[in-house]
Amino acid sequence: MNLVRFWGTRGSLPVALTAATVREKILAAVRGAAGRSFASERELAAYVDALPFAVAGSFGGNSPCVEIVTGGPDYVLCDLGSGVRPFGQSVLARHGAAPQTFHVFMSHLHWDHIMGFPFFAPAYRPGNRVVIYGAHDSIEAALRRQHGPPSFPVDFAALGAHIEFVRLEPDRDHEVAGLTIRLMAQRHAGESYAYRFASAGKAVVYSTDSEHKLADLAETRCFVELFRDADLVIFDAMYSLTEAISLKADWGHSSNVVGVDLCRMAGARHLCLFHHEPMQSDEEIARVLAETQRYEEIARRGDPRALRVSAAYDGMEIVP
Repeated sequence: MNLVRFWGTRGSLPVALTAATVREKILAAVRGAAGRSFASERELAAYVDALPFAVAGSFGGNSPCVEIVTGGPDYVLCDLGSGVRPFGQSVLARHGAAPQTFHVFMSHLHWDHIMGFPFFAPAYRPGNRVVIYGAHDSIEAALRRQHGPPSFPVDFAALGAHIEFVRLEPDRDHEVAGLTIRLMAQRHAGESYAYRFASAGKAVVYSTDSEHKLADLAETRCFVELFRDADLVIFDAMYSLTEAISLKADWGHSSNVVGVDLCRMAGARHLCLFHHEPMQSDEEIARVLAETQRYEEIARRGDPRALRVSAAYDGMEIVP
C-alpha cells in the first residue's frame, strides 16, 4: 500500500463552510499579519503556511470516503459518502474515458455512507467496473432504493458501468486487488464492520461507526487483535469521552481517548481521528486533536514507542 487519501471525513451528514466562517478565518489571518510586510509572494506564502491549520485550512465537510492506493491498476475505496463525488471527478480528469475498475468496501448502509453513489460519475460510464463489497445482504437494495423516485431522478438501471455486489464473510481473510482483507462486526445500529487491509508487510485499519465498551474484555481483545501492529488506524472519534459514556452512550460512536487506548494496546503506529461531528468547527476539531496528542503523551508513560495521532481532513494523504 502506497498511500491513503481522504475524500470525506465528516460523520452523519455533509457540512459546508459558511461565509461567516470564511470571514473569521480571514480576520484571524490578517490579525496575525498586523504590522508585518512581505517582500515577495514567497514570504507571503511562508506566512500562510505557518498559520494554524484551523485558520489557513479546513477539515472539510464531505461524508466518509477513503481511498487506499495500492500501486496496482485498480482503485480501492472505503464507503460511498459524499466524498466519492470529488474522487470520481479526479478519476475522470486523470483517465478520461479509459475503463477503470473500482473496489468499494462498505462499513454499513447508513445514508451518510452511501449518499455519494448517485453522484459518482464513473458509475455512469460504460466500460467501467464497480465491485461493491460488504457483509450486509441488503447493499444492493439500499443503493437501488436511493436511486428510485421520489429520492433521485435517475434510475439505477441508467448506470452505464458494470456494477457487481459481493458479500464478504466476516472474520476470515479475503484477497482483492492485491490486498488481504479481513472484516469484523462492530457495535453500531444497523450493523457496521471494520476492515483490515494488509499488503507487503503493511496494514491499514478502517474502523468507523463503532462504539467501544472497554469493560467488555472479550470484545476489546477482538479489536486489539484487529488493530495489532497496524501502520494506520482510521478511527471513529465523533464524541468526547464524556459524551460517549453519558449523554450519547449507545449511540454507536466512539471517542478520541478510546482510540488512543486501543491503538496503544495493539501496538499500532498511527491513529487518525475520523468521522468528525458535523457540529464541530475547524477550531474545535483542532482542539480535540491537540488534546488527544497530549493524552497519548501521558498514556505513554515513558514508553519509547510513540503513537502518532492526526485528524483526518478532506484531501489529506498518509503514507502508511
